[in-house]
Amino acid sequence: MNELRIRTARRSHVVDISSEVRDAVAGAEGSAVLVYVPHTTAGVTINEHVDPDLVADLENALETVVRDDWPWRHDDQDGPNAPSHARATLVGSSVTIPLREDGSLALGTWQGIFLCEFDGPRDRSVYVSVLR
Repeated sequence: MNELRIRTARRSHVVDISSEVRDAVAGAEGSAVLVYVPHTTAGVTINEHVDPDLVADLENALETVVRDDWPWRHDDQDGPNAPSHARATLVGSSVTIPLREDGSLALGTWQGIFLCEFDGPRDRSVYVSVLR
């Protein structure tokens, strides 16, 4: 297993980690790669990585679908972060990507891998494991 360390810059921040994941599995042999985020207020997803406006749209969409101003009951030591937990639940904590024969990630032409921060800024871990 490889551990990536990613520093997020905002409360909601979608970060393209495709290059870091590619580097973590370079030369590995296996059938797929598991990318997992061991945090309850962050997630990981696959989406288009070409247009930076889409990243802003994703951040805005998740903040709109799960709003901060709802009457949340959960309160953390750093302040109310129940919306962050709900957003992370919607996105999910892992993705699995097949590996091609040459060991490269079998992502579509426009696809990238994204860490989704919902309670930042923070230092986050992303675990990358090659499945055999």
